[in-house]
Amino acid sequence: MARKEVVAVTAAVVTAVAAAVIIGQWVRRKERRRKQTQMIFKKFARECATPVSKLWAVADALVADMTAFLSATTAAGSCGSLNMLVSFAGALPSGEEKGIRYGANLRGKELLLLRGTLGGNEEPISDVHKQEISIPADVLNGSFKELCDYISLELVKFIGMNPGEETDEVKNLGFTLTRYVEQFGPSSISAIQRKGLANDDDDTVLKEFLNDMNESLESHGLKIRMNVALVDDTIGVLAGGRYYHKDTVAAVTLGMGTNAAYIEQAQEVLRWKPSIPNEPQEIVISTEWGDFRSCHLPVTEYDAALDAESLNPRSCVFEKMVAGGYLGEIVRRVLLKMTQESALFGDILPPKLTTPYTLSSPDMAAMHQDISEDREIVNKKLKDVFGIMYSTLAAREVVVEVCDVVAERAARVAGAGIVGMVKKLGRLEKKMSIVIVEGGLYDHYRVFRNYLHSSVWEMLGDELSDHVVIEHSHGGSGAGALFFAACGNVKT
Repeated sequence: MARKEVVAVTAAVVTAVAAAVIIGQWVRRKERRRKQTQMIFKKFARECATPVSKLWAVADALVADMTAFLSATTAAGSCGSLNMLVSFAGALPSGEEKGIRYGANLRGKELLLLRGTLGGNEEPISDVHKQEISIPADVLNGSFKELCDYISLELVKFIGMNPGEETDEVKNLGFTLTRYVEQFGPSSISAIQRKGLANDDDDTVLKEFLNDMNESLESHGLKIRMNVALVDDTIGVLAGGRYYHKDTVAAVTLGMGTNAAYIEQAQEVLRWKPSIPNEPQEIVISTEWGDFRSCHLPVTEYDAALDAESLNPRSCVFEKMVAGGYLGEIVRRVLLKMTQESALFGDILPPKLTTPYTLSSPDMAAMHQDISEDREIVNKKLKDVFGIMYSTLAAREVVVEVCDVVAERAARVAGAGIVGMVKKLGRLEKKMSIVIVEGGLYDHYRVFRNYLHSSVWEMLGDELSDHVVIEHSHGGSGAGALFFAACGNVKT
């Protein structure tokens, strides 16, 4: 063989060996990264696990905190994590109510106005009209009177666009408040919350708003009055459930934020000091369960970091695990760690992946529920949300798995909360109990909803699961204000 041929063959062999070494290194690096990704995922999934035993521990801890609150004569005397509110004392709808009702739902920086007709005899609400209005910042930051005047003026316009049968009868206005979650913590929604109207312990504030609202309605010539004070929207959902079913005992909101309310007997609430009539009086308790915390909650390092960096560290532990305002953020934090430690999306860290609260719960749900063969929706969302222009199918599968773990944990923990409320009422083994659930997370996130229902069934088993019925809210978002307008007197 000629010298030139030997050199050529040698060079080819060296090149082939070098290429094989490089390929081998690439394969080994890829395998190390895959194993590191799986190690991070498995640890996260293990810490998020919610076996039935843990769900019962969460439910029992919630019952203990609820009992501690009710048995204390003052808020300072309660040793639990909850600071529940006595939100309504009076007659909830019976299903016999008829006629036109008006509702107002304050939601973040927006106002939802509603008009609907109750048919009585447990007939569905009909002829529902809605209008959503953005509230100017100066009104939100102003006084009660300025806000009331603004709402009255908008009601005048709303009624003009949705005229009904004109009578001399004064119509009832139900007013509810939906608490939203903004980046890094709950939003300071409006003058209403800053003035403490959501805190039922301050009768003076309640009376001030109720009086200002009714004076404003009258001054604008409206034959509409608030007969009951403003309450959390969850109370309105509960009122709607009672209108349709007398066995409704609780309501839960699962949206950007979360809350639960249930019906208690007055004699169970020691700090409640009205003259209790001979007949049992219904007391609606807003559990404020977003504040619930327990050593039994499956908290991970990502939850701890989210909490520490929020506007309200060491508060709203349950809400930060369950509510839609936080689920996408937990997913983002897990994906960020995987990208930093195992290059899940390549060697270059996508800048948007480092930005808190970039991933919303609707986008998370869309990726989670992507059933296409190549996870096309996941691919699109990664591009649109995080600017990740290329991802492998294996990486997209990991994204779906992380979403699944976060959603399943949230739904199952919420299910444990529902079981805990019903257990507190002593109804698990005795009576049918209907729990009404409302909110975008429950309404639009099918897999989340399925996990919620299955958790309740697993906890109660075949024998008791029929005693707890979870139903979707009636009338759509904000409609609780209409049903609340059909309620009786409130503490003022």
